[in-house]
Amino acid sequence: MLQNSRDGHVDVRDHLKGFGGLHGGLALALVTSAMRQHAEGRELVSVTGRFGRAIDAPFRIDTALTHAGRSSSIVSGRAESERGPLLDSWAVFAAAAGDVSWPTVQQPIPEVPSPKECDVFAIPKEFVPISTSMEIRPVGSARPYAGGNRAELVAWVRLLEDDIPPDAVRFVFLMDALAPSYAAVLSTLALVPTVEITVRPGAGLAKASSPWLLLRATTQQAASSGWSSEWIDAWDPDGTHLGSAQQLRMVRGG
Repeated sequence: MLQNSRDGHVDVRDHLKGFGGLHGGLALALVTSAMRQHAEGRELVSVTGRFGRAIDAPFRIDTALTHAGRSSSIVSGRAESERGPLLDSWAVFAAAAGDVSWPTVQQPIPEVPSPKECDVFAIPKEFVPISTSMEIRPVGSARPYAGGNRAELVAWVRLLEDDIPPDAVRFVFLMDALAPSYAAVLSTLALVPTVEITVRPGAGLAKASSPWLLLRATTQQAASSGWSSEWIDAWDPDGTHLGSAQQLRMVRGG
């Protein structure tokens, strides 16, 4: 989806933008992909990205191995343009568990209709150009900026380019596919950009069998200052929990 220019920088194409700049989940997925070269043979456990400003110009990615232990590796990454740092990231990669088998805990999938039973939600590409590469089918009546009484959005999401189940990098991207759940209680358009996001793939991701993910995003707390904390869970259509994410967001203007 992204192309490198001849000087080693990554171009930011208009059709890959969210609100104002490169889609945040896509930016973090790209940095995550670059960080994986330092942890070959190990699986992504967690990745965090902290955004300093909108990514709206060509940028380069630098990565470094900061810790390599027997059970895990920690890798840092940075997306930077001529204006300075844009995104700082840290990822934990772990070796396979081997013969160890501890009890598992996962969130059960809510009772929802299948994707084919839900209508497609068309997002105007003028607001979120990258939405044209996704198919989003909301579950229930909640919609962004509809002035609802609960800050939660639930929807089936998939990429349109193929029918491949998500791997870890694609999962990082798709965990930022929905509008901010806080927008469900807003009645006027206001930007609610991501300041920090952490994505944690679950063990079930390796067994994903469908391009569809059910995402449930819920704002756990929001202050009058505009800062909010969001939790996101993801499931495969067969009910397997695929992982979770957390986002720190900030309302910016109206």
